[in-house]
Amino acid sequence: MVAPEALGWSVDNCTIGRAMAILGERWTVVVLREVFNGIRRFDDMRQRTGIPRQVLTDRLAMLVDEGLLRREPYREPGARSRHEYRLTAKGLDLWPVLVAVLEWGDRYLADPEGAPMTTVHRDCAAQVRVVLRCADGHEVTSPRDVLPRPGPGAHRRS
Repeated sequence: MVAPEALGWSVDNCTIGRAMAILGERWTVVVLREVFNGIRRFDDMRQRTGIPRQVLTDRLAMLVDEGLLRREPYREPGARSRHEYRLTAKGLDLWPVLVAVLEWGDRYLADPEGAPMTTVHRDCAAQVRVVLRCADGHEVTSPRDVLPRPGPGAHRRS
């Protein structure tokens, strides 16, 4: 049996590992889901999700520090100034990832009645789904149609 070529590449520079260091904790993805759904204020997030106060504080701070969210001040009449959380361009770029996770969850984890939420295109109301395409525009429908190759930042294992 021939050893996979990838065994010769170092994983020390792995961007999947780096991304999961940010996104890999359950509450982080729940916070992002809420912000994508338009829930931007701390108390609304806490009430809607049941995330413990300190956990939510920590996740929001980390997402701001990582540049996925930005804090925007607001003030209700007669109340002190507070912040809501808005997606940055870096945060918005995670939308296809969340849609892919949603599709996978709907396929394998939904209740028998079906998915609790759907995402639709604002202009035509058709369901939104993730589609993979190569740089030449061909739709990639199977993981078996994709080959890993070292990129410009790859390092050979020593």
